[in-house]
Amino acid sequence: MAKQLVGTAKFHVPGGQATPAPPVGTSLGKYGINLGQFVQQFNERTREYAGLRIPVVVRVYNDRSFELETKSPAAVDLLKQAAGIAKGSGTAPREKVGKVTRAQIDEIVKRKIKDLNARDAEHARRMIEGTARSMGLDVVD
Repeated sequence: MAKQLVGTAKFHVPGGQATPAPPVGTSLGKYGINLGQFVQQFNERTREYAGLRIPVVVRVYNDRSFELETKSPAAVDLLKQAAGIAKGSGTAPREKVGKVTRAQIDEIVKRKIKDLNARDAEHARRMIEGTARSMGLDVVD
């Protein structure tokens, strides 16, 4: 008998820091999969992204096996890291909290391009720049 998809769970977890506690436990516990095995696989895959939020898609099958898909870190986290800030501005257009260079934006685009809904690198760069501006970051040359 072929494996049949039972459900899909999507959530964000800090890289290399997954535990069976929420959001992992609450999202996956209802499917009855081995949470320890999930945590071990996730932490091994995302060890180099320590502290950055990693979007995860988990597909669970009827035999309680699962398929783990990790995406690139959230653009907001990468921008905060590049600008050296703890959080974005609460009043973004009026209050600026930092600066990022076009070179830093291009590095972020290289990491995120496969997960963005963009036709090419130019459109992806404009998306990341828009995210930066909405966080209260100035994009400088």
